[in-house]
Order: sequence, then C-alpha cells, then structure tokens
Amino acid sequence: MSESLKSHFSRLTAALGDRLHFAAHARAPQPDVARDAVLECWDDSAREGGAWWRKVWGDVLPLARRNAAAVLRLADPELIAVAPTAHELLARLLTCLPFGRDLRVLTTESEPRASARQIARLEEDGARVERLLVEPFGTFADRLLSALKAGSHDLILLSQVFADSGLRASDELLAAAAELAPRGALFVVDGGLAFGSVPTDFSRASARAFYLAGAARGAQSGEGLAFLAVPPECPLRPADTGGLADPDGLARAVCAPVAYGAGGARFMGGAFDAAALYRWNAVCAWRRSRRLGPREIDARLRGLQSSFVRRLAERPRGPLDAERLVSMDLASLGHFLVLRHPEAERLAGFLREELGVLVDHLGDRLRFGFGLHLDDGDIEELFRRLDSVHA
Repeated sequence: MSESLKSHFSRLTAALGDRLHFAAHARAPQPDVARDAVLECWDDSAREGGAWWRKVWGDVLPLARRNAAAVLRLADPELIAVAPTAHELLARLLTCLPFGRDLRVLTTESEPRASARQIARLEEDGARVERLLVEPFGTFADRLLSALKAGSHDLILLSQVFADSGLRASDELLAAAAELAPRGALFVVDGGLAFGSVPTDFSRASARAFYLAGAARGAQSGEGLAFLAVPPECPLRPADTGGLADPDGLARAVCAPVAYGAGGARFMGGAFDAAALYRWNAVCAWRRSRRLGPREIDARLRGLQSSFVRRLAERPRGPLDAERLVSMDLASLGHFLVLRHPEAERLAGFLREELGVLVDHLGDRLRFGFGLHLDDGDIEELFRRLDSVHA
C-alpha cells in the first residue's frame, strides 16, 4: 500500500466534497503547488514589471524544457518547443507538409478528436488517408509496420495511448515505426494520455519522430501548456510562425527569407500566459521532492488499477462487469480502464449524479481514470457505493 498523497491535494479535496474523481485521464487534478505557482507568477510579474519577460525566457522556459526533456529521456532540452495547446503545435507542424500534390496519411481510427478533425479536413482537400483499427491489439504492431513498409506516407500520426481503449504503443514499437517512416515524412506521436505518468523513453524514436503532448493529463499541471519534441537538425520552416521562432533575431528587422532558430525554437509562436510554465515547473519540483518519477507514478497507479480490476472480477456490479473491460493486461494500458457498454453515456451520468463518482465516456466506452490524488481508500469507497446499488 502506497503512502497517500491526499495532503498535497487539499484544495481539490475541499472542492470535491464527497465526490470521487475517477477522470484523471481527461483532466488530472493538480496538487496544491500548482495553485501556489500561479500566485508566484502573478507576484513575479507585478514586482519585476517589463523585466519579468527576461526571467520567463531566460529562466522559467529553459527549466520547463529541461523538465519535459527529462520526462521523455531526451538529452537536449533545446529540441523542445512549447505553446499554449497541442493543437497549435500540430497545426504549425502541418504547414510543413508538401501541399500541391496528393498527400498520403497513415493514422488510426482511435485518435483524439482534435487531430482526427484535422486529418479529416486534409482528406476533404484530397489527401489519401489510411486509418488502421487499433483492435485487435495483438496484431496492431504487425499491421502498423506492414502499412509503413507498403506506403510512401507524407504524414504518420498515432497516439501513444489510445483514447477509446487505453491500449498503449510501446517505446519499442514507436522506435521501429519511426525507423520505417519514409525519409522526409512527418511522423508524429501524440503522447497526450501518457506524458508525465507513463514511463517513456523516446530517445530511440526521436531521431525521426516528433512527440506532441499537453500538460493537463498525466503531467497534471493544467491547461495552457503543450510540448513538441523535434528531431535533431530538423530543417523544417513552418509557414505558421511567430516572434519566438527566431529567439536570436528579436532585435533585428524581419525580412524575407524569414530566419528560424535551431531545434524546437523554429516551432514556437508568440508570447503566451507564463503561469502554465510556472505550474509545470512547480509540479515537476514537487514530484522530485516526493521521489515520484514516471516509474514510481506508474507503479502507484497500476496498483490502484489492479485493485479496481480485482474487485470487479470478484463479481459484477450490475452493468459493470470485468468481462466488459477492453483489457485487463495493465502492462499494455495507460492509466485508465475502459469498459464497453451500449449505455455508457447513461452509466456515466448515473455514476456522476447518483453516486458522486466522476467518470466519462467515449461512445460506447465508459472510462475510469486513475491519478496521484487517489489512494486505496478511494477504491474501497468507490466499490462501497457501487455495492450500495448492486448488492
């Protein structure tokens, strides 16, 4: 049994009351230090006036990049670009595609809504899109690698953890896929449901692939911040560009040809709310102080997932049955469990309104997410509430 971290989520506990938050995959609760960081940001900006931006770009941003690189086990923090949203970074990346000829895109049927919309929009303009089914997952790796060998794709976009199942592409599969990607293709891994909590070594794939993730889920530091890890010596010149994309040229006049910085800088946009950087750095410092690296976080959350699966496997609770789980192989999953049920939307509403259990759903998939704010007592209380209805 792991030591409870509830004392570090006192603001969350007060806000939730007697509700149970099992939706960390959708938006992870932030520890108290994240709130403190917002106040620190405000105080710094008020105290230092215009000089504050020198601190942001000179100290706060470089630390945020180092923290992100450490999570991905990348040696060079300068390869990290930041922006307010993952969508902004993806849209900027897509401006590097060779428009004017038929684009070939490889993706899956299980990508997040924002990127799926973007791919569908490319399809409207004539892109040829091949969408792989993730399930059955036992054959997914072979089907993905076969598709890469067979096609000369311009864009490959796939998730590290798939939103509708929780199934996870391994570091080894991502590295093998990146190696097979055509030279010059954009290979993008969406790590939004893994970054910061699922142990990830992106170093092998990073030579050819981009890694994209926001900070609101596994990184548990809220909205307003996303990261893009860029392959070394990337030569791309995104058409959507901002003032921060050429940090060494801020004092020079802008003229064609437009200059770009090295590494991740070339994918930067304009200035944004630095409070998100403060929150991310504060959460990373808090995790280090508690010796909570990705492996320790993973072990803690897997323990909670295991308790959930064990209790559900003992006997069904009405429509909640272990037989409906997409997978019980926790080693192949992210930090949420997915049950198939035709009335998933109704069940999510019942759990929320009648039992005070916050979950969510995607179509016919009911999702229970696990975060550092939970402990063994929360699992016990969840099943006590379920048993009160389905005794």
